[in-house]
Amino acid sequence: MLMIRLQRIGRKNDPAFRVVLTDSKNSTKSGKFLEVLGTYNPKALDKGGRMKLIDDRIRHWISVGAQCSDTMHNFLVQNKIIEGKKVNVLPRKKPTQKKKEMKAAAK
Repeated sequence: MLMIRLQRIGRKNDPAFRVVLTDSKNSTKSGKFLEVLGTYNPKALDKGGRMKLIDDRIRHWISVGAQCSDTMHNFLVQNKIIEGKKVNVLPRKKPTQKKKEMKAAAK
C-alpha cells in the first residue's frame, strides 16, 4: 500500500521534513521513496513558508489509492487540500492514580 508521510531530513536539533510517497512497508529512515511531494520546516521563521506542498500530485496519488499518515492527513486538512476532520495523533493519557490505589491494584 502506498503511503504519503513525512521523512525527516536535516541535522541534529534542526529538524526538517520531506513529504514523500513511499510503500508502507518501507522504514521511515530507509530513504526509499517514489516521489517527493513537498517539504515541511517547523523552525521556519516566516509562517507562510514553512510548508510547501505539490497539491496536484498529492490529489493524484490520493485518487489512485494512496493513504496518508495521521499527521499528513491533518496537514492536508489544514491546508484545504482534502476535506474532512482532523485526526487525534496524540496518545490518550491515563488518569493519574494515587499510591494507595496503585498498591491495591497490585494486590
